[in-house]
Amino acid sequence: MKREIVITADGSSTIHLPEWDEQYHSKHGAIQEAYHVFIKHGLHYFCNSEQSEESQRKIIDVTSSSVEKYRNISILEIGFGTGLNAFITLLEAKKLKIFVDYFGVEAYPVLMDEINQLNYSEELNVEDKSSLFNKLHEVSWEEFHKVTSYFSLAKQKRFFSEIKEENCYNIIYFDAFGARVQPELWTESIFQKMYSALKIKGILVTYSAKGSVRRAMETVGFKVERLPGPPGKREMLRATKS
Repeated sequence: MKREIVITADGSSTIHLPEWDEQYHSKHGAIQEAYHVFIKHGLHYFCNSEQSEESQRKIIDVTSSSVEKYRNISILEIGFGTGLNAFITLLEAKKLKIFVDYFGVEAYPVLMDEINQLNYSEELNVEDKSSLFNKLHEVSWEEFHKVTSYFSLAKQKRFFSEIKEENCYNIIYFDAFGARVQPELWTESIFQKMYSALKIKGILVTYSAKGSVRRAMETVGFKVERLPGPPGKREMLRATKS
């Protein structure tokens, strides 16, 4: 399938699939969408809620001999793709001083020559340019890697239907291709797997707001909220495992 690197409305790049007329990120702004859907309404919401208290752990700071509380958060991304959501989460983990264990599932990894054409480091004004972003893609698959002191990554090459974990994750970033082109990824059976994979009070966030998607989530037990969407979309969804 033909793939093209294109620039979205906020200046950040994405990959366009002409045959499907589908992009890896919103044409209205790849970075804007990632921050709004997955960081603001996912990571930040979870960290600022009472739900995150269960994830706190005490770490001894050997330099000061004091004990401080840090949060340890486990995130599953459905559709690792370009790595943009993982990259921004890595940057946010340092700002928030949280430890993130990040699991990215992707059946068809993006090629490195395509990764090298994406401009996320420049658009996000990352000091060390592309080295951190590239590291997310250069580390081996099916192994756990400590990328920074706050962020660890495991990339898993598998289909979403193969997910069998239970009670493992605090947050799921559900960033699959849209239901228009891959409806099989937005079914009750898939969301049942997502529900099982989340810990109690865990959340799933997605850019989609389709009625069929919301109903599928509710059928498997999620409490679903409609939230204001990112630029170009009226609404998005956040689902909580009660």
